[in-house]
Amino acid sequence: MSFVRLFLPITLFLAGTISSAAEPSPPTGFRAIFNGKDLAGWHGLNPHSVAKLTGEKREAALKTMRDEFASHWHIENGELVNDGTGPYATTDEEFGDIEFLIEYKTVAKADSGIYLRGTPQVQIWDSNQKFDPKKPDRHPDLGSGGLFNNTPKTPGRDPLVLADRPFGEWNSFRIRQVGARTWVWLNEKLVVDGAPMENYWDKTKPLPARGPIMLQTHGGEIRWRNLFVREIGAEEAQKLSSAN
Repeated sequence: MSFVRLFLPITLFLAGTISSAAEPSPPTGFRAIFNGKDLAGWHGLNPHSVAKLTGEKREAALKTMRDEFASHWHIENGELVNDGTGPYATTDEEFGDIEFLIEYKTVAKADSGIYLRGTPQVQIWDSNQKFDPKKPDRHPDLGSGGLFNNTPKTPGRDPLVLADRPFGEWNSFRIRQVGARTWVWLNEKLVVDGAPMENYWDKTKPLPARGPIMLQTHGGEIRWRNLFVREIGAEEAQKLSSAN
């Protein structure tokens, strides 16, 4: 009985510790861009809905999405959680050449992605979906990580390997963006190898030099955690570009 009395408080203490969200702990050289506590540094934006708007209509739409942001996104156990609808989570800060680490967990039939420099996108699929011949350019069965908004059948459009983990497990992305070229590792497997990311908004123009990171929401709950960024300087960017 004495052992039980001693063990019970320790068990309860550990349970309380595990349920409490820990501070994000970035690897050396990285910094957290989500604090695990609130939505500071982020706002709501769906760029597709305002792409053709100007003037007062555009400003009103932007304000509405900022106001709606917290209705669709919340923090739970240090995770950034979206209900499957609403504006995308968008960083206030803009980024150029970076290495980006992020983990996600989603649900069946969800469709999401990560916008780099405000441009779609590193795709997240439900890889259990079967290929539909009526939609020949969509290949969820090949897995996540590809640059879905690039021209079909070009390098990087679909992932090199299927690397998605089963539903209920966390997936981890390591994304490197240098100039217009993108590398993506999903669960430590290379799925995009230095493919150019096209400028979705105007394919006749180069990818913007800087822009926000955006977390797309579309069709089902998705959770994100451990969002860490490392800026890549000019010298390193040159070496990476020259080596590939």
